[in-house]
Amino acid sequence: MNTVIPDVLKQGAQEDKGEIARLQYFVGAIAVGDLVKSTLGPRGLDKILTPLNIEGARSHQHTVTNDGATILKSVWLDNPVSKILVDVSMQQDNKCGDGTTGVVVLASEMLRNAETLIENKIHPQIICDGYRMALKIARESLLKSCFSHDVTSEIFKEDMLKIAKTTLSSKLLTHEKDHFAQLAVNAILRIKNNLNLDLIQIIKKTGGTIKNSYLEDGFILEKRIGINQPKCLTKCKIMIANTPMDTDKIKIYGTKVNVNSFEDIEDLENEEKMKMKKKVENIISHGCNVFINRQLIYNYPEQIFRENDIMTIEHSDFDGMERLANCLDAEIASTFEKELNIKLGYCEKIDEVIIGEDKLIRFSGCKKNGACTIILRGASTHILDESERSLHDALAVLAETLKDNRVVLGAGCSEMIMSNAVDNLARTVEGKRSLAIEAYAKALRQIPTYILDNGGFDSSEIVSKMRAQHTKGNTYAGIDIVNGDVGNVMELGIYESYNAKLSQITSATEARSAARSAERSAERSEERSEERSAERSEERSAEHASSQACAVRLPFFHFSTFLFFHFSIFPLFYFSIPSTFHLFVRAHWK
Repeated sequence: MNTVIPDVLKQGAQEDKGEIARLQYFVGAIAVGDLVKSTLGPRGLDKILTPLNIEGARSHQHTVTNDGATILKSVWLDNPVSKILVDVSMQQDNKCGDGTTGVVVLASEMLRNAETLIENKIHPQIICDGYRMALKIARESLLKSCFSHDVTSEIFKEDMLKIAKTTLSSKLLTHEKDHFAQLAVNAILRIKNNLNLDLIQIIKKTGGTIKNSYLEDGFILEKRIGINQPKCLTKCKIMIANTPMDTDKIKIYGTKVNVNSFEDIEDLENEEKMKMKKKVENIISHGCNVFINRQLIYNYPEQIFRENDIMTIEHSDFDGMERLANCLDAEIASTFEKELNIKLGYCEKIDEVIIGEDKLIRFSGCKKNGACTIILRGASTHILDESERSLHDALAVLAETLKDNRVVLGAGCSEMIMSNAVDNLARTVEGKRSLAIEAYAKALRQIPTYILDNGGFDSSEIVSKMRAQHTKGNTYAGIDIVNGDVGNVMELGIYESYNAKLSQITSATEARSAARSAERSAERSEERSEERSAERSEERSAEHASSQACAVRLPFFHFSTFLFFHFSIFPLFYFSIPSTFHLFVRAHWK
């Protein structure tokens, strides 16, 4: 009797499974890893991202960066595993700030090694089990190698300074890393009681050099003081509000009123003015001498404030008001009845300062110092944007260090410690799982290898020296990128956050397991694909109008393509001829 297998997919849909599906995942992961691995380390190179749309290209909306998360979120990918790696990088950026490139490169190398094992007839589940065992040992060895100091001690502040310098070493700010590392540490210590990076305002102003950037002692608001008002005020009692301050509500909201005479219109406007006057009197009754409003302040209420010697600042942005309220220890009010006890903010002085070509308002002598402002200077907007991204990464990793004060050594030292521990585990495990564990250790050693390759050094020789030093018990051996040799990382002062490193290896392993466990993929039918393509086109048009992107498309290969790749490219690929692989992938990119 013939068995009938029902077609569960819609007509025109395509399903790939087994070797073909795994090949798709493999190609996607390797392509993404190769895309960003050249940016890894202190000598990593930058990428230039160009918008897809013509308008964006003509308006020079280009981005120059070596930040892994920025590169990957700007690239349009059409491959399932590629998207997994992008998500992993974004999560690493949101949580830790640092390690966004390393986590993608590590996951890519794990998949590369796993594919080699599968070619040798080792089942994917055995590889997953081996990787899980290796991850457990790697985490244990990383925990043993970490160290910490009390968060209130001066030694811990030195640790934070070294962590910030390590993060900035691979960024645009590397030549001024001492200056910006100190700036980042001072800023993060200002908000140590509330570790919310939104409380750190970064203002970018063209002009000068990046070394002219500084941390403002007070708080800067990107607004100007009202017309005919004093440009300097001391002993300020500040009310922060989010309320409408207009009298022409009928005109604004389009209300239609039938009247019999012009006198009725005048009575209506007078009534509106009386309501506004009463509202302003209620505000004044709380004893403030500065009024800052999220919305516009129209001429009539501004006149009343001026007559009562009250400084007004209007149309303040919401994020700026939130930071200012934290800095002044005030609350944002919306109702002003006299019986309410509204908490006013206080600062010693408000004055208008000029930064670049713009006038801004400075609040000095703030009561709480719950927020702060960093002024970035630079020659162009591209430099300022990349400086902001670099500084954000340093601030994020410092915030993570304040939450967990444990520190590990960088410069490939931690990866080598974990790699040796995993290799020792492989010698004690019987069966095919030991091969998967060895592959995991090899993937960890690729991180220092790529750092050295990007620096133009002989990675094979130096990594071999590092491995020998660690085998002899010198667990401080790492990369001295300046001299191109093995050095004492503790003496070099190259530190990293324990949480950031732990998150990096854990996320990379989980991403690899998710990709390797899948054995089948289905592509939508042509009708559905056309609908989805139209939706994507609209999304991309809207996205590229305001942000930059470059396009990389990794297609789903058919069986003929698989045979060509399997019998012609795989042997070359495993003998380390990357140019052949790159030519093949470039030929299939759309």
